[in-house]
Parts: sequence; C-alpha cells; structure tokens
Amino acid sequence: MNELYERLRNAEDDAEAKGVATLIERRLDRSGSATVDLLTDRARQAMTAQDFALAAELMDRATAIEPAWSEGWNRRATVFWLLTDRESAIADLQRALVLEPRHFEAWAALGRIYLSMDDKARAMNAYRRAIAIYPRMPKLKDAMERLSPEVDGRDL
Repeated sequence: MNELYERLRNAEDDAEAKGVATLIERRLDRSGSATVDLLTDRARQAMTAQDFALAAELMDRATAIEPAWSEGWNRRATVFWLLTDRESAIADLQRALVLEPRHFEAWAALGRIYLSMDDKARAMNAYRRAIAIYPRMPKLKDAMERLSPEVDGRDL
C-alpha cells in the first residue's frame, strides 16, 4: 500500500491518479472476511433501496466482526450521514482514520460533514489532509479554493 500511496501522491496526470486511487480503494474494500463482505453487500443493497436503518444495522454487525477494517467504519459513516446523524458519521470517520490515516475518501467526507455544519476551519483542515494524500482528487481543489478566503483570509 505504501507504494500505491506514493504513486498517488506523485501521479503526473488525472487519469494516472484516478487509476491508482481505484487500486487503493479496491484494496481498502477487502475486509478479509466472507461474512463481513456479505453483510457489506447487503448493506449496499439496503442503501440502494433507501432502507438506511437496515443498512446501519448490517454495518454495525460488519464493524463488530472486523473492527480493524477502516473501510467498514467509512461505509457505516456514509449510512449515518444518510440518516442525518452527523455526530455518529464523524465518530466513524475518525475511527476509520485512526485505522488508516491515508484514507483520502474519509478525509474528504469528514470535510463535507464539517462544511455542512458550517465549521469551515475543520472542513478546510480535512480537505487539506485529503489533498496531501491525493493531490489530484476530483472537485476537492475547487471546494478548497471556494473555502480558502473565508478560512485563510483574503490577500490585500
């Protein structure tokens, strides 16, 4: 994984960066447990059907079985976000980031949640963490440019 993150950070164009990011995401998707993979797949189906309560229950079980799987916490955070439970989503993203500090999607999601709470400084900090890992992350630079004058001030 270290080599993939290095390649991501040094990618020379957007297509290369996206390809490397996809490889990283595929590796992060591996829970190491057939049971957890099944629960996660069922949670994904429940989310598609907009049964977010069932998705949360399934992801609760997945994270209980594989508590060291960062992507499980990231996915459960997504369910909490859809349930408009920001505090639980933030807690799960923080847990994911303890397990995998280079989880650029978790950093970006954390930034979006903080921004939705009008906590622009924390949002910018999370975005900066994501962009340090994945400098060519789509849409993130634009979000940061819009937010920067309010957080960092304007040049005179």
